[in-house]
Amino acid sequence: MSKPLTLDRLLYTARRFGASDIHLIAGLPPAWRVNGEIVLAEAEPYSAETLARLALDALTEAQRETFEKEMALSYSLTHSELGRFRVSVYLRNGSPELSIRACAEKLRTREELGLPEAVDRLLDRPSGLILVTGPTGSGKTTTLNYMIDQINSRRRGKIIMIEDPIEYVHTHKMSLVVQQELHSDVRSFHEGLLHILRQDPDVIGIGEMRNFDTIGTALTAAETGHLVIATLHTSSVVTTVERIVGVFPPEQQQQVIVQLANSLQGILTQQLLPTVDRKGRVLACEYLSVDLASRNLMRDADWHKLYTQLELGTQQGMCTMDSSLIRLYEQGRISYDSLLSHVVYPDTVRRKYNRSGI
Repeated sequence: MSKPLTLDRLLYTARRFGASDIHLIAGLPPAWRVNGEIVLAEAEPYSAETLARLALDALTEAQRETFEKEMALSYSLTHSELGRFRVSVYLRNGSPELSIRACAEKLRTREELGLPEAVDRLLDRPSGLILVTGPTGSGKTTTLNYMIDQINSRRRGKIIMIEDPIEYVHTHKMSLVVQQELHSDVRSFHEGLLHILRQDPDVIGIGEMRNFDTIGTALTAAETGHLVIATLHTSSVVTTVERIVGVFPPEQQQQVIVQLANSLQGILTQQLLPTVDRKGRVLACEYLSVDLASRNLMRDADWHKLYTQLELGTQQGMCTMDSSLIRLYEQGRISYDSLLSHVVYPDTVRRKYNRSGI
């Protein structure tokens, strides 16, 4: 008879096979996400009762109270041998289930991540707003931590981050680094950000801009001499700008447009795709470095014209998502099917490669 799959064994298995996530769902055996694909374990399915014990026994009293109130909880789990994991507990059919992210054990280089060289130049800006966007699982937090580490290695100052939860612990290099975790150190991103502004920061990292209070405070911080780096769940440069303005009431939107045009420094939108051999994933990205022309377009609310700026700004390192995907395909790193399913304009791609839509 096989041993039961304890949480400890699941974490060991995840690290051994290079899984990015573990999913524990009632009625199914444990599932791992490896190279972007879900793989089920050859094990007995978990019952709802077993999962409830597994999820709740690991929580502190304060975490239990938060979970009961919010019906969801994220927290950091630090294993003495395996490093950090981000645990998300949620309810399905009234019973707790878990999704666990295996945090990076070390930071990778820009080349290893596949980020544009222009991103490093963006980090030299003394103030303003830098946004890293994309869907869940696209590596936004990894890119955010890369950016913070680069700044930490280059300049003397104070960096303060708010995360939900902390995934990578930064050491002090040239800068002082203070990392605060949602629920254990601050009650909300908005309240934490207000307190941060009283702590003499030079750089502020925000794990996620979730509402107009947080976005508004971040814009004000970026306007008043701080460099703010934040993540957002949006799928393109254009939708990012539209989303930021759109979360505010109509009577506030003109002010937000002006703030955004004045403070925005760059937007990096990313997604991860399986490689041709299915043994890994590769980064595709859309990148805008904000210049005078972009600021004028934003002030006039001509969001759709920002796409043209991406196409014209190749000398500044800018690119559209489609051009990034086409480059990966022509390098033999992703398949044609992957290319076609992720581009914004698939008909243009079909014509480029003389393939029909059938």
